[in-house]
Amino acid sequence: MNAKHMHKFGIASAVAALALGLSACGGGGDMAAGGEETGGGEGATSGATESPAATGGTDMAMSEPFGPACADVPAEGAGSFSGMAEDPVATAASNNPALSTLVDAVTQADLVDTLNNAEDITVFAPANSAFEEIPEEDLNALLEDQEQLTEVLTYHVVEGRHAPDELQDGSFTSLQGDTVETSGSGEDYTVNGDAASVVCGNVQTANATVYIIDGVLMPQG
Repeated sequence: MNAKHMHKFGIASAVAALALGLSACGGGGDMAAGGEETGGGEGATSGATESPAATGGTDMAMSEPFGPACADVPAEGAGSFSGMAEDPVATAASNNPALSTLVDAVTQADLVDTLNNAEDITVFAPANSAFEEIPEEDLNALLEDQEQLTEVLTYHVVEGRHAPDELQDGSFTSLQGDTVETSGSGEDYTVNGDAASVVCGNVQTANATVYIIDGVLMPQG
């Protein structure tokens, strides 16, 4: 995946897509990606055994996270499953060490508040190892180009909180505007064919369902 070959749409279009796709959320205030830890109470438990409670005013039934990389999620504290469920998505991701590169990118693109204030979204979140697959020169160029970076990051976000069974043969319009396609069953799902696999799925935050993936998705336009 070469960031130099990505089609540029312009940051105005990307921001317009965000404005149309996201509903502003009242309350909660602005929170930086490295914000104050609010999760990780005494009931935090480890890995795939955790069944986080729904927060953020949703009645959606939550099932447990799944996938091999879930074992790497901290057992307790703000970065645990229960801790992440207490915070909006950008803040929750900042507390998970496996998503530090993504958090840096979101911060660089000035999308922290946009994602934190969104209501009911699904995020396909590339793990650090996914960014490591991009040649360093290309990754640095992407991180320094806010226009391209905004386009790529908004391609990883779709409206609505989608449960795993909706990914079996899914087709979703991203906030960037292009289509994200998913397939699979049980605990085995892929995104855009062989572009990425879900390595820890159905992770809940206060305003999003997160699927951690092992690849960086590139817009198709």
